[in-house]
Amino acid sequence: MIILDHPYVSEFLKDTAAEMQIPVLKNEMAAEISSKKKLRLLEEAEFIELIKEKGECPLYSNSENSLGWISENLGFTGLPAKIELFKNKIKFRELLERIYPDFYFQGVEFEKLDEIRVEEIKKPFIIKPVVGFFSLGVHKVSTDEEWGSVLQRINTEVEEIKGRYPVQVLDTGKFIIEENIEGEEFAVDAYFNRAGKPVVLNIFKHIFSSENDVSDRVYFTSKAVIENYRETVEDLLKEIGKLAGLKNFPLHIELRIGNDRRIQPIEVNPMRFAGWCTTDIAYFAYGINTYRYFLEQLEPNWNRLLEGKEEKSFCLVMLNRPIDLDLNKIKAFDYEKLLSDFEKPLELRKADHEMYGFFGYMFTETRDSSWGEIERILKSDLKEYITFK
Repeated sequence: MIILDHPYVSEFLKDTAAEMQIPVLKNEMAAEISSKKKLRLLEEAEFIELIKEKGECPLYSNSENSLGWISENLGFTGLPAKIELFKNKIKFRELLERIYPDFYFQGVEFEKLDEIRVEEIKKPFIIKPVVGFFSLGVHKVSTDEEWGSVLQRINTEVEEIKGRYPVQVLDTGKFIIEENIEGEEFAVDAYFNRAGKPVVLNIFKHIFSSENDVSDRVYFTSKAVIENYRETVEDLLKEIGKLAGLKNFPLHIELRIGNDRRIQPIEVNPMRFAGWCTTDIAYFAYGINTYRYFLEQLEPNWNRLLEGKEEKSFCLVMLNRPIDLDLNKIKAFDYEKLLSDFEKPLELRKADHEMYGFFGYMFTETRDSSWGEIERILKSDLKEYITFK
């Protein structure tokens, strides 16, 4: 079963829901899609009753905007408690204390951030909303002297982004300060099947332009990434699954892996895979329809799927604007020029920057010999594609 909701549903997901004729909750977004794609829509009461009849069944939501509805209507499934366990980063850290007893974190009300005695906190540390999304409001603090400017940026961001997403998705009323997790960063789309076994559907490596960069500009997946890290990730998921009692549960987990192979979760996003349907890159890269794999409880045959994928990467390029760029001064974004700067763009998905604060995203297939195109866009402020008023 599936819930489709704002802000975005990809054509790929729409087609999947229509082809599978999977039961879809009838809401504003689903009704709009069904006028063109002929979904199998169920009224709220029917949808809830069917879940009761099925008992434990796979339920997927493309957007965290639907978490409020799940909390209000599906309490009998146990899902709201599990969602809260992951969406609330303080509860998540408390859950993991049995695995990581020495990990430092504390919660702070937004109004009290300026009262923090920053000199008493070990650095570097990360500060972010307790309930967050898309790296919004996330900052790294490496020295006492940086705290003033970080606090100023947080205040500016909170003013700009509050109201853009429901509080179940992004709540800037409370922040968490936690120790910086060392190592390379990864994001994983996975699900727990009906027996509680974790199934990895994709692993992205998240790369940054600098030491203090915490943006979402570039993620990529490749044969080497999957082969090098899948077993390590599966071992961690098994531990989390045991602690939280997860079955028929999709998630998107962000984590870091150190040079010593020690793995540490950053956060878990419940009920969905990579946001804004960016999980679709698994289909472009490996032919994996992540929605179908979860709903039909399929497992990838990685040996077969990775054949012929040597010396190339499949990249997700987020077209996020620099923090200091005033959205009101932007006239247009030159998507055609952007596409021309890449050897093999696979798909471009545009977004209304005035409404969502970024320009969209793109999938690319990039040969190792052409990696320079990714390094260039990673460091770009995108102003070469922007026309100003």
